Amino acid sequence: MKRRGANGMEIPGDVRRSDEPRVICRSKLMRRDMPAASPKVLTKMAQRKATAKPEKRKVVTTKGAANDAAPPKDRRRERGEASVQRIIDATIELIAEEGLASLTMQRIAEHVGSSNALVVFHFRSKENLFRAVLQYLSDQYDALWISLVRAPGLSPVERLLGAVDCAQRFARQHPQWVSVFVVFSSDRKSMQIYNEIGLPSDLAYTAEARELLVEISRSGGYAGVDINTLSESLNYLVHGAWYWDHLNPSSRDTNVLRKTMLLLLHQAFPRHFELG
Repeated sequence: MKRRGANGMEIPGDVRRSDEPRVICRSKLMRRDMPAASPKVLTKMAQRKATAKPEKRKVVTTKGAANDAAPPKDRRRERGEASVQRIIDATIELIAEEGLASLTMQRIAEHVGSSNALVVFHFRSKENLFRAVLQYLSDQYDALWISLVRAPGLSPVERLLGAVDCAQRFARQHPQWVSVFVVFSSDRKSMQIYNEIGLPSDLAYTAEARELLVEISRSGGYAGVDINTLSESLNYLVHGAWYWDHLNPSSRDTNVLRKTMLLLLHQAFPRHFELG
C-alpha cells in the first residue's frame, strides 16, 4: 500500500516521516562502528579457543550399577522383626530364670519394656510365643551343627568330633538357651510343643551321629561294636549334661562332657580317637 503525506503527495517507501521513531539495530551499528581485528589478534583468539579446557560438569551417579542396586529397605518390616526378636529374647531370659508356670504375656511385656498389646499383636497367644522361642533355639543349634558337623571336606572322625564340640560349645556359649530346652522338655504342658519342634531335630542328630559311627566302624575294620548302644549313650550324655548344668550352673565350665564322650569313642575305636 502506498503512503501519502498530509498534502496528499505520495511518499517514497524508503523515506520516513519526521515524527516516526527511528529503530536502529544495535548489532549492525556495532559491526559498522567497530574496527576490524588484526590478523595477529585473530590468530591468538583461535589459539586460545583450541587450547581451552572443556568445562567440567558434575555428573550425579548412583552408587553401583542399576542392576546391582539394592532393593529399598522396608523400615516398617525391619522394626517389626526387631520387635519380635526382643520379645523372644526376653521370653528366653524369663523362662531360664523363672520357669513357665507363672509366665504371662504381661510379664513378658514388662520385661521387654513395651505394652501387652504389642506382644499380643505379634504372637496372638502365649502358646504361639513359646513355639517361636523353641523354633528359634532349634534353628540356632542347627546352624552350629551344620558349621561343625557338615562342613565340606571333613572325615567321619572329624565330623563326629564336631558333634561332640557342638553340644559342649552350645552349652557354654548360651547357658540360658540350654535351660530353656530343659524346661520345655521337663514341663508337662510344654512337652507337647517340644515333641513337635525339638524332638524331631534331636532324633535327626542322633541318627546322623549313628551313621558316622557305622562308617568309622566299617572303614576301620572294627568288629563287635554295638553301634546302637554307643549312639544312644552319646545322646544320653549330652542331655544329661545339659540337665545337670541347668541344675548346677557352676559345672558348665568343666570339660567333663567332652572327656566322657571321647572315652566312650576311644573304647570303641581306639585307633581313631585319642584321650585328652
